[in-house]
Amino acid sequence: AGLDRNGLRPMRYVVTGDGLVIAGSEAGMVPTDDLSVIEKGALGPGQLLAVDMVGRKLYHDAEIKDHMAASRPFGEWIASVVDLENVTEGIEERPVHEGAELRRRQIAAGYSIEDLETILHPMAEDAKEAIGSMGDDTPPAVLSDRYRPLSHYFRQNFSQVTNPPIDSLREHRVMSLKTRFGNLKNVLDQDNSQTEIYTLESPFVSNARFAFLAERAGEDAVAIDCTFPVGKGANALQGELARIRAEAENAVRAGANHLVLSDHRQDATRAGMPMILATSAVHSWLTRKGLRTFTSLNVRSAECIDPHYFAVLVGSGATTVNAYLAEDSIADRIARGLIEGNLTDAIARYREAIDWGLLKVMSKMGISVISSYRGGLNFEAVGLSRAMVAEYFPGMVSRISGIGVTGVQRQVERIHAQAWRGGAAVLPIGGFYKARRSGETHGWEAQAMHVLQSACDRGSYEIWTRYSRAMQSRPPIHLRDLLDFQPRSAPVPLDQVESITAIRKRFVTPGMSLGALSPEAHKTLNIAMNRIGAKSDSGEGGEDPAHFIPEPNGDNASAKIKQVASGRFGVTAEYLNNCEELEIKIAQGAK
Repeated sequence: AGLDRNGLRPMRYVVTGDGLVIAGSEAGMVPTDDLSVIEKGALGPGQLLAVDMVGRKLYHDAEIKDHMAASRPFGEWIASVVDLENVTEGIEERPVHEGAELRRRQIAAGYSIEDLETILHPMAEDAKEAIGSMGDDTPPAVLSDRYRPLSHYFRQNFSQVTNPPIDSLREHRVMSLKTRFGNLKNVLDQDNSQTEIYTLESPFVSNARFAFLAERAGEDAVAIDCTFPVGKGANALQGELARIRAEAENAVRAGANHLVLSDHRQDATRAGMPMILATSAVHSWLTRKGLRTFTSLNVRSAECIDPHYFAVLVGSGATTVNAYLAEDSIADRIARGLIEGNLTDAIARYREAIDWGLLKVMSKMGISVISSYRGGLNFEAVGLSRAMVAEYFPGMVSRISGIGVTGVQRQVERIHAQAWRGGAAVLPIGGFYKARRSGETHGWEAQAMHVLQSACDRGSYEIWTRYSRAMQSRPPIHLRDLLDFQPRSAPVPLDQVESITAIRKRFVTPGMSLGALSPEAHKTLNIAMNRIGAKSDSGEGGEDPAHFIPEPNGDNASAKIKQVASGRFGVTAEYLNNCEELEIKIAQGAK
C-alpha cells in the first residue's frame, strides 16, 4: 500500500501480536483488542507499506526503497541522462525574425497589439501572468466574426468531487513540470536503455535551447512541416494532416527519437496549421499505432503566446513547446525600449510566468506532475464539430458541436491573406480584453451601459426600451442567444397553463457572496426575489443577521437558499435555520 505524493488521502495501519495487519484510510475499521496491538502508525506523503505473505514479514517505507534501490545499478544508469538545464546554462538568446517579416508572422498567427501589451508584456517584464477582472462578455470563438486561435475553442476542466484541487502556491514543492523526452522505450523494462534521454525542468523550450537540442539530436530528430497550401481546395488542411501523421509514423518506425512539429515554414503560398490540431493529430495517431512512447513530440508554434495555449498543447500530447514568435515579439519590444534589460533575462521571466501558469492549470484538476497532464485532453471543446473531435481529439467532450477541419482552414486562410498581402503589415488593435470600436463584440459595451444607467437614474421606461432594443439587436454573445420561441398555430389558453405565481417559484438567482456583489445589490436581489415568490442564494460567507428580520414595510431581505462551504466563515445555527434550501459546496462546485 502507498500514499500519494501529496498525502491527500490518509493511510493508517495497525499490527497485532498474532500477525494481523490492518491498513486503511480510517482507524478502527476492524475491531481489535488494544492490548494485542504491537505497532500502529500512519504513512506520510509518498510512503509505502508492504507485507511479504510468504516470509511473514512487514516492510516499512525505508526498507522497501532501500531494497528497490539496491536491486539495479540505478546510480550508474542515471549518469547517461542528459540534463539540458545544466548543459545549456548561460546560453544567449537571439531573435529569429525582425521587422516586416516579424509583423507578417504576427498577423498570420492572430496577434494583436492588445495581445502584446496586455498578455505578453507583463510576463516578460514581471514574470507573472496578467491579472484581469472576472467574467467574459465576449462571444464563444465559434460565434465570433473575428479570427480566434484554436485554443479559444478549449475550456479547461477542473476537479469537483472525485479529485481534490491543489493549491499550486502552497503545495508547490510536491508539484513538478520536469519533462523527460526522447525514446522512453518499454516502460516495463528495467535497464539502462531507459535512461538514454534528455530532461528539462519544464516543457518550455526557448529559441536558443531549441537550436542547441536540434544540433545535439542530429539524425535522431526528424522535422515535420506543419503547413498547408492556401487556395488549393476545401480539403487542403485535412490532406496535410494525413500527411504529417504518415510522416510521423514512418519516422518513428525508422528510429527517430524526436519529432519536431513546426509551422515555421509558412510563406505567401503556405499557411501554418493550428499547432494544437497538428499536435493532437500526430499524438493520437501514434498512440493508436502503439508508437507514442518511442519518441518525443517537440512543437514549434507561432500562435502559442500564453499559459492556456501551452496547457492545451501539452494536454494534446506535446512533450516540449517552443513559442518562437512570442520570443521574437519580446525581442522586438526590448529593441524599441518598451522592456528593459536583455533578451535572455526577459525570456527567463517569460518562462517563469508560463511555468506558474501551467502549474495553476494542472492544480485545478488535482494533478501534481506534468507527465500526468500530458496527452490527457482535460478540456471541453466549445464550438468544434464532434466528427473533428472524435478523429483528432479522441475522448474529449464536444456537447454543442461546431466548425470542422474545413471551417478551421477557412479561418486560417483568411488571416493568412491579411498577413501576406502587399503593403505595410500593421497589427490590429485588438479589443478582446477591452472593448474597442473596431474590436470583438462585448455583451456589456459602454454605450449600452450608459443607456441602462440613465434608465435607472431617471426611472424612464422609454429609455429602458431603447436599452432593451439595443441588447436584442446585437450579434449573438451567448449560446442562449441562438434560441427563440417556436411559434404555434394557436395560443394556449391561459387557464390551461400554470399561473404566474407558480412559474415564479422556479426562478433562482445564482449564489454570489456579499463580497462578490455589494451589501446593497445583495439585499436588493433578496427582496426582489422574495416579492415575486422566487428564491435568492446567499452565496458563501454567511449573511447579515439583520436580513432575517422583516423590514417595516413587510419586505423580506433574507435569502431562501443558504450556501455552506467547508472551512468558510459566517455559517451559524441562526443562519442555517433561516433558510428553505441548503446548497453545499464540494471542492469547486456547488451541489
